Amino acid sequence: MKRLVLLLLFGVTAGANGFTGDKSLLARVTVYWAQGGHGADQYTRQHKSATGTRLRQGHCAVDPKKIPYGSRVLLPDGTTLSAVDTGTAVRNRKAARRSARTNYERNAIVIDKFFETKHQALAWANSNPPFVSVKVIPPNSATVAKPNITNSQRIALNPAITTTNPVTPGSGVVASATKASPPAPIGVIIRNPLGRLGR
Repeated sequence: MKRLVLLLLFGVTAGANGFTGDKSLLARVTVYWAQGGHGADQYTRQHKSATGTRLRQGHCAVDPKKIPYGSRVLLPDGTTLSAVDTGTAVRNRKAARRSARTNYERNAIVIDKFFETKHQALAWANSNPPFVSVKVIPPNSATVAKPNITNSQRIALNPAITTTNPVTPGSGVVASATKASPPAPIGVIIRNPLGRLGR
């Protein structure tokens, strides 16, 4: 019965996070920072990473054997992190082993999210759960861009429209238009930036 409840709970959690499929992993997300306190070592204070990339917000430390450098890690809150750094505590999964309640959590990978200040890091850590499902996108995978539907333009079904006041482009003045033919049908065709038509 306990296993059934755990499976149902995990299924609801994975569905709520928006990640389904084989590429989602359970991760213990920890934080580290460059300025202030004991959370920064010599390299982190100088914004140096294991790959040579200068550390900035949006970077994270991972175990390169499990998540290759250059991968993008998608968190459930919509944040996208770039895997550019590593550390011994991350590779040894120290945080997952110490704070886990189940064997499943004990086997989770550790992702260490970088912040500039201690205040930012602790604020993020206190407002997010320690274990989350993350989606990993390898560095050389092709991604499909989302079409920007908000920039769709209405086009008329009947192109017989004449302008009575032509205006030079860039002047900021809108030309007035009159219809020179019978009224257009009720339906309106909308053309999105990808060129597909829809009603």
